[in-house]
Amino acid sequence: MQGRVLIVAGSDSGGGAGIQADIKAVTMMGAYAATAVTALTAQDTVAVHEVFPVPPAFVAKQIAVVLDDIGADCIKIGMLATAPIIQAVADALDAHGPAIPRVVDPVMVATSGGRLLADDAVGALKARLIQGAAVVTPNIPEAEVLTGRAIAGEADMVEAAKEIIGMGARAVVMKGGHLPARRLVDLLVTAEGITRFESNKIDSASTHGTGCTLASAIAAGVAQNMPLEKAVARARDYVWRAIQLAPGFGHGHGPLNHIDAAIGR
Repeated sequence: MQGRVLIVAGSDSGGGAGIQADIKAVTMMGAYAATAVTALTAQDTVAVHEVFPVPPAFVAKQIAVVLDDIGADCIKIGMLATAPIIQAVADALDAHGPAIPRVVDPVMVATSGGRLLADDAVGALKARLIQGAAVVTPNIPEAEVLTGRAIAGEADMVEAAKEIIGMGARAVVMKGGHLPARRLVDLLVTAEGITRFESNKIDSASTHGTGCTLASAIAAGVAQNMPLEKAVARARDYVWRAIQLAPGFGHGHGPLNHIDAAIGR
């Protein structure tokens, strides 16, 4: 086992996304997963039925005790729910792990459509956690919220990513899955240039947790000191196989197959 990832995110009771997907992805990438839970959700493949945010001080306490004892080589940040939780997470990281690279997945809406970030929390997310992040992994709707610009194609993806880098992120993985094209294009954008990843889209309803899984797999690569381009490529391949091998559970957007998709299986 190589690399320690502290996952700061919400719980998905259905097991397909959130902390549950994060732990599976990090583990199957061969890294160690620790967690700080930010919110509990009553969630299945059809909807997010209810969200119960964890008190911010307790979120911060989880981060502090893990980092002071076990430590981490990368912090993966997912669902944060509210502005006070964002502030608590940022303060705890500043105090206990300011030099640890962060992979920030700006989770705002679940695959089923449920809102997972309060409207007044976007500014705090940009100012406290996107600024200084090693990698930010927005999908197109998330990037539109962060930048205030419409994204209709690949050129718009590039400009949005550059704008997020202008907010202080060192790299952006712009996910293009919401575009209507039959080929899926994701972009790794840094100040040094753009790496383009392209693959066939899979016609599947089993896409619950794809964003969480991708970001966590990237975080595992960062924790393992992989070059970022290689970490992103490995994570994309893993998610693609996890969709292809999905078990078909549930009546809505079903979960991935994190186990059989693992590298080397």
